[in-house]
Amino acid sequence: MFDLHNRVAVVSGASSGLGRQMARALAAQGANLAILARRFERLEALKSEIEEKYNVKVLPIKCDVTNSEDIENAARAVEKEYKKVDILLNCAGSSKDKGVTAMADDEWDFTISTDLTSVFKMTRAFAKIMQKNHYGRIINIASMYGLVGNTKIPTVAYHASKGGVVNFTRAVAAELATDGITCNAICPGYFETELTKAVLDTDDFQNFAKQMVPMQRYGKEGELDAALIFLASDEARYVTGVILPVDGGYTAI
Repeated sequence: MFDLHNRVAVVSGASSGLGRQMARALAAQGANLAILARRFERLEALKSEIEEKYNVKVLPIKCDVTNSEDIENAARAVEKEYKKVDILLNCAGSSKDKGVTAMADDEWDFTISTDLTSVFKMTRAFAKIMQKNHYGRIINIASMYGLVGNTKIPTVAYHASKGGVVNFTRAVAAELATDGITCNAICPGYFETELTKAVLDTDDFQNFAKQMVPMQRYGKEGELDAALIFLASDEARYVTGVILPVDGGYTAI
C-alpha cells in the first residue's frame, strides 16, 4: 500500500520548512518530483540530495506562487518534462503577524495573497493537467489556525487565509470529484522547522504547550508524513474534502 512509484508530485514551498520535509517523504515512497520555490539554489541542493538518496527524478523550478505567470510557466515545464501531474502539494506560505486593530492593508494583502490566493492559482494551473488524465491528488497545507482562533499570537490574516484554504479545499473537492481528482487539506499544529525551532524550544512556549496541547509538545519532523502519503495514495481514492488536523490534539479541546 501507499506506493507512489511512477507518480509525479508537484511541491510548492519546497526550499525550506514543511515543504522540504514533505518533498522528501513523497520521494521516499517513489514519486518523481517537481519542486517549486523562489530560492533556486536551495532547490538545486534538495534535488541532489533526493536523487542520490531515493533514486527518483527531481525537476527544480524557480517560482513565486503569488505570480500567475510564474505558475503558468511552471505548469508548462512540468507537463513538458513528465507529461502529467498526479499529486499537487500546496505548501508555500508566509504571513505578517498582527492583530486586527494593528494590521495594515499591505500586511493583510501580503498574507492573503501568499497563503490563500496562491493556493487557488496553483490549483487552477495544475488541476487542468490532472483533468487530461482523469486522475489527481490535491493536498493543501492549511493550519489548525484555520479551524480555531488563538490567544497566544495575534495573527488575524493568517487565521483568515488558512480558514479560506479549508473551505477552498471543500469547494474544489466537490467541483472536481467526477474528474477523478481528490482535494484534501492537512492542518498542522505547531511544528519544528529551521525557522520555528528556536521559538518552540523556549520556556514560554513549552509552558504554553503543556497547557494547550494535549500531547504537551510540538510536532517533529516526519510526523506529517503519514497524513500526506495517505492522502496522496491510490488507496485514498474515496477520500475527498477532508480536513485533517495533525496537531497533537490542540483542536480537540
